[in-house]
Amino acid sequence: MSLVSDSPVNSSSSDDFAAFLDDALDSGDSSQSSPDDDEDNDKDNHNDLESQLPNDLDTQRIKRRKVAEELENTEELQASTLHSSLEQTLEASKKKDECTHPGSFGEMCILCGQRLQAESGVTFGYIHKGLRLQNDEIVRLRNTDMKNLLRHKKLYLVLDLDHTLLNSTELRDMTSEEEYLKSQTDSLQDVSKGNLFMLNYMHMMTKLRPFARTFLKEVSEMFEMYIYTMGDRAYALEMAKLLDPQREYFSSRVISRDDGTQKHQKGLDIVLGQESAVLILDDTEHAWTKHKENLILMERYLFFASSCRQFGFNCKSLSELKSDESDTDGALATVLEVLKQIHKMFFDELKDNLVDRDVRQVLKTVKKEILKGCKIVFSRVFPTKYQAENHHLWKMAEQLGATCATELDSSVTHVVSNDVGTEKSRWAVKHNKFLVLPRWIEAANYMWQKKPEENFSVKPNEEPITPICSNANS
Repeated sequence: MSLVSDSPVNSSSSDDFAAFLDDALDSGDSSQSSPDDDEDNDKDNHNDLESQLPNDLDTQRIKRRKVAEELENTEELQASTLHSSLEQTLEASKKKDECTHPGSFGEMCILCGQRLQAESGVTFGYIHKGLRLQNDEIVRLRNTDMKNLLRHKKLYLVLDLDHTLLNSTELRDMTSEEEYLKSQTDSLQDVSKGNLFMLNYMHMMTKLRPFARTFLKEVSEMFEMYIYTMGDRAYALEMAKLLDPQREYFSSRVISRDDGTQKHQKGLDIVLGQESAVLILDDTEHAWTKHKENLILMERYLFFASSCRQFGFNCKSLSELKSDESDTDGALATVLEVLKQIHKMFFDELKDNLVDRDVRQVLKTVKKEILKGCKIVFSRVFPTKYQAENHHLWKMAEQLGATCATELDSSVTHVVSNDVGTEKSRWAVKHNKFLVLPRWIEAANYMWQKKPEENFSVKPNEEPITPICSNANS
């Protein structure tokens, strides 16, 4: 059986492929006897034959004649068998030479078993240690899995760990104000009932983001999920155990930095899903430079003080304030509604062929509705002589459906500024236009809805209000 052409790829392709490879590699044929056994049997048969030879001379003569005839027939049969065997050997050799070597374990082709001179293709070590697949085989597996997934009305979702689904800190980095957490950790015996864990064997503490378990359960009905973290493999697997103790959501689809093909970058080249059907949740945009159109940027979850310091925020952490995100209105609850909307539009509302649909276009369409109808002018938000169109806030506003301009006119609806005293800010107040802080755009981007302008208004004679820890990516 071919390890590739007969591989049982379905909606859990990487898991079934791994199990199949294990079975194929471990199988052996134990029914064949050894040469020594055959030799002993031949000797026994020869002794039995001699003991049965008759003494009668005529009988011996008749037997010799029959033996001679049988020998002549045997020579013809052997010649025919040898020719047939040679043809089979040549045909097998030809097929072996024609093998495209779709994948390998180390130096051995998984299809024909031939030793390969050089390594090529993409490594899928998280599926099976030492497995490499060529591009054509990756395409075939993706196409097969895609068809099956669409039949089940599912897409792919790649999830980051740190600051997206959870937050971790080393014990030595905890502040005195966080010491109380050590007495409030949950049991590791049944992690499904907890959300704060002390991992002494890793010298760290981990806090799951509020709503994480409900989020994973509901999303699993619409998506086949992958974990993809820049942490090492040991860390990735331990976090997967906390999030998915029954292995019902991710199974073996846990990708770490050890599996990546580019340093400090994440890529969909090692995900067995077509890019047109993959969404990504991550708090770090620059990790996905080649796949920004697949990305839903998450507001960072900064529960521990060490994470606030990591991103340069001089503020109290959620843990130090003995506070947390809301289960019902937090980032995961919000993005769940977005994912439901995208999924519904992809499968139920589009009119074109299902196979030809692209989730990236659906994502763009949903996002452009958020600030549709808004025309924005920025005032002293960008550095002097900075090309405004290249600033991340300008780009973010346009992705949200707003129109951005550099000059004021009656069609402008919002002036974005940090200072009420600028000329454009005064114009906004005079003409009864919205004067809002830059965070108004960021909030719309992370919350996937237009937020009330009065919550982000620029007040005179006041310092701009900043959040406890701003999670905006700079």
